[in-house]
Amino acid sequence: MVDDDPAFGDSTTRVLRAAGFEVCLAPDYRLALEDLESTRPIALLITDIVMPDRVNGVALSRMARMRRPDLKVIYLTGYDIPGVEDDTIGPVLRKPIDEDRLVAEVRRVLAAG
Repeated sequence: MVDDDPAFGDSTTRVLRAAGFEVCLAPDYRLALEDLESTRPIALLITDIVMPDRVNGVALSRMARMRRPDLKVIYLTGYDIPGVEDDTIGPVLRKPIDEDRLVAEVRRVLAAG
């Protein structure tokens, strides 16, 4: 999970852990990429789209998939971003996120082949 808002990242991580998922939380793309360089199994990247620095969530997902081609991605945003509404980049959840919807989406994406 990658989000630059510590409170949101912490609360979302707690929700996912309570649902039985193992979660790594990174506050920026650099630490997320370090986690992806490890040998630990990582099946899903959940990333905010709008983040500080020059690397947004879409760019991060491209870099992540260079390291792990089978990595699944869910995007999060609290902004109205043109072109995001049609899910062309993948599943996009709007902040604030309903906890049940988040857990259901994570399960759906992980179960998809």
